[in-house]
Amino acid sequence: MKKGILLLLLFCISLPAFSQEKKSTAVTVYNNDLGVIKEIRNLRVQNGTSEIAITDVAQLIDPTSVHIKLNGEVIEQNYQFDLVSVYKILEKYINKEIELIGKDQEVLRGELLSATNGQIVLRNNDGRLTMLPNLSEYRISAGSLPEGLITKPTLLWKINSQSSGNQDVEISYQTGGMNWHAEYVAVLNDKDTEMSLKSWVSVTNNSGTGYKNANLKLVAGDVNLVKDQSVIAQHDVYEMAAPRMAKQQQFQEQTFFEYHIYDLQRPADISNNETKQISLFEADNIPVQKKYLYRSGFPYYYGRYENQNTKKVSVAIEFENREARNLGMPMPKGKVRLYKSDGKSIEFIGEDLVDHTPKDEKVKLKIGEAFDVLAEELQTDQKRISDKVHEQAFEIKLKNRKDENITIDVEKYLGTNWEIIDSNFEYEKVDAFKILYKIPVSKNAENTLKLRVRYTY
Repeated sequence: MKKGILLLLLFCISLPAFSQEKKSTAVTVYNNDLGVIKEIRNLRVQNGTSEIAITDVAQLIDPTSVHIKLNGEVIEQNYQFDLVSVYKILEKYINKEIELIGKDQEVLRGELLSATNGQIVLRNNDGRLTMLPNLSEYRISAGSLPEGLITKPTLLWKINSQSSGNQDVEISYQTGGMNWHAEYVAVLNDKDTEMSLKSWVSVTNNSGTGYKNANLKLVAGDVNLVKDQSVIAQHDVYEMAAPRMAKQQQFQEQTFFEYHIYDLQRPADISNNETKQISLFEADNIPVQKKYLYRSGFPYYYGRYENQNTKKVSVAIEFENREARNLGMPMPKGKVRLYKSDGKSIEFIGEDLVDHTPKDEKVKLKIGEAFDVLAEELQTDQKRISDKVHEQAFEIKLKNRKDENITIDVEKYLGTNWEIIDSNFEYEKVDAFKILYKIPVSKNAENTLKLRVRYTY
């Protein structure tokens, strides 16, 4: 056993060994399980043909993306990832002798014929077979580390250089196991007219290694990736956005090709198997509108059937992502959690997802379903005028059991070839398929929308 450990150490020492001072590390994380790592290392390079080995790289590295830039010629590049493990070693020892040492120091020696699923088959010196269905009672001893197995994933370059000495070498690669997303916490005021918004970014690193004092950048946007051959093109940053926010921000936001980059303005340690949260921005006194929404013809979108005709009415918060509204910063996609004080403490009232949203755009968040607001819908008539013309009539009764007046947005899906021939409220044509009503309903009262639609085919 000691002999095996000694040979393992000798094997590790036999790898090309040079001073490998990391001068800088840059980590760019994307929304879709992708990280791009760029390092500047001070390496000692020898004159003529030699090898450079880098062992502390991500285990989920994409070896086809590796690039090295140095004063010399790269002849060959390899990524070695056949890591040491019990069963990797046993696979290499098939048809070779090993030892099994039991708890009572009993020693079993023989030629290894099979090692699968925690079971071993040995052939003894007399030709008999020893089969062990459970290895938990034994230690395994082998002579040396088999050729080709390594202790860490290793990048290995064969290079030609015209001189010896230390030089700064730039190494870059892509890796899986890295992701980030935004999270938002919003707090409404007591009148539901304004909110404060706090944004965090959560960076997850499961790439297999950590990055110390890294320059961290986050790319927001839907980057296209080609399966098994991911390529991220580099482009110049051409515009700077600097919205006035409530407090000094840790990230500097820039437009970048058709995406946005958030550049952390301080070094960060990104440990392996860690989720790190960093403040993105804070904004206060953002004007909002609370809206009641009822969609007719979308039974699976807003609300659910309470009984045959009664449906819930949804509640949403809408605001504008504008500088004049104390925002004006591109918002990465993420989850928005909303809270409000009940007079004693802050309570959770709902959550929704926001997609990547440019500045100067509206954001609508569905919060939940109103407890005291209901809609009852009936089709009251179906009339065939001719083979190509028929009519339908509807009534939508809106019930407000709250102690305040409200307005309910009613969006009615009609399909195609329609014409409204009678309606007791004015409507707005949203598109070729939908119309929108804004129906006022007094406190503790009801109001009924009536319309007749003619379809011509």
